[in-house]
Amino acid sequence: MTETNNIFLALYPDGHNEKIMLGELLNKGGAAGKIYIDASHPNSVAKIFHEKEHSNTNRQKLEAMLHNRPNITTFFNDKDGKEYTQIAWPTALLEDSQGFCVGYLMPRIDTTETVLLDHLIQKAVRKKLGLTERYLARVVAAYNIATIVAKLHACGHYIVDLKPSNIYVYKKNQVAIAFDCDGFSIKGENGARYPAEFVSEEYIYPEGMNLTCKEMGEEQDKFALAVIIFKLLNEGIHPFSGTPRNNGDMLSIQERITEYHYAYGFWPDSYQQPNPYSIHDYLDKETMNLFERAFTKGNERPTALEWQTHLAYLLDHCKPCKKDKNHVYFTPKGCGLCIVSEKFKEQVNNYKKQKEEPQTVRGLSIKKLTTENLKRKKQEQEQLKHLQNYGLKAFFVIYLLFFTFLYKIAGFFRQSLIDMGIFAQLILITLFIIGINRLLAALAGQMSDKKQHNFLSMLQIYAYICLLIAFLVVNGLPMQWLNLAP
Repeated sequence: MTETNNIFLALYPDGHNEKIMLGELLNKGGAAGKIYIDASHPNSVAKIFHEKEHSNTNRQKLEAMLHNRPNITTFFNDKDGKEYTQIAWPTALLEDSQGFCVGYLMPRIDTTETVLLDHLIQKAVRKKLGLTERYLARVVAAYNIATIVAKLHACGHYIVDLKPSNIYVYKKNQVAIAFDCDGFSIKGENGARYPAEFVSEEYIYPEGMNLTCKEMGEEQDKFALAVIIFKLLNEGIHPFSGTPRNNGDMLSIQERITEYHYAYGFWPDSYQQPNPYSIHDYLDKETMNLFERAFTKGNERPTALEWQTHLAYLLDHCKPCKKDKNHVYFTPKGCGLCIVSEKFKEQVNNYKKQKEEPQTVRGLSIKKLTTENLKRKKQEQEQLKHLQNYGLKAFFVIYLLFFTFLYKIAGFFRQSLIDMGIFAQLILITLFIIGINRLLAALAGQMSDKKQHNFLSMLQIYAYICLLIAFLVVNGLPMQWLNLAP
């Protein structure tokens, strides 16, 4: 930026204006513009748009932001005496010498003291960057994010492109920061709406898949906020990721969202099982109720204010873990972090042992793979098979004898059956048929030979015929009913 075009006019919402001079380029920025130091005000920076072609639209949106500012105050920390800005909201509109709206002023935030929320969520990244491992810090971050979103919603503004890579937190205290606010969906006067510019997959609510980001609003924020909170409370696991139940076509996270494949709800999901290292079973019951509402079809999603209130409750009622000072827990089940950590260690140890010395081959212990043991095992299997065959033969004989003489057996109870009435007898026959079907189906599951299946079908038909004969005999009905031809 040359000496002749680095001076702009700052227009403040209270009506006054002043000239400001741009200083050092801090950030080349994204698609919208570059960030410069405000040489006139050390605590401010200026965002200068790349292009002037949207000057009028930008002006209207910025004026709406200046006159409808959310009540997100600067956080003051008594311990270190520092102030922590929580939102990079415009403080003044910038004009060039020709009267074009070229950008805006906003508070200066020292990004060296901050970290992306994405980095706080992932354990491996936390370790690499030296971030705190205190679980409570992630609950605090969730609370602070919910607070910002709730206050934006109170003004009618929506973030829309709400995701961990668009949110920063201070390393020391996990106070959240919202940047790039000019990309939000902004509420203006008289029902005017200045839409958002971007939205990201893996955070798009199911009903919004056929909408553009310009058409999205509070529902998008409520869904994305719930996803972020889930990841913060559940060790970085996305609520729509899990272990697929079969090896068919793998669905992307957004495809799973679209089909409501939430794996951590009160009912099992048809597509996937929960991640084996998830701690959702150890979260507070009300937390899981809110997630159920957020991610399952037909429910009213929790508002940001509901999340803010609930997370404040968790911060006041969590219990410190006695085993690990970094852990807290919420239910009598105990510390989910410890339980899952032990499970992970056990699986790692088992894997190491198997890698060092395989213990089994096709389910048989290596130590037992001697010729004598194999021969003895084969003999045992053959004996078991013979016993099973004898058992089946005995069953078939008893089965045939029982149904062959069923009409005589029923004769002993004839008067009682007649007193029951025909309708009750039919119900009894129906229960008999259901029992026969289940019994033969269980046997069919143990047989692989098609001829054996055909034999079972014949037994089934034989039983039906014998039941019919017994019914006719008991009720004194003519046996001519069984004639196949007149």
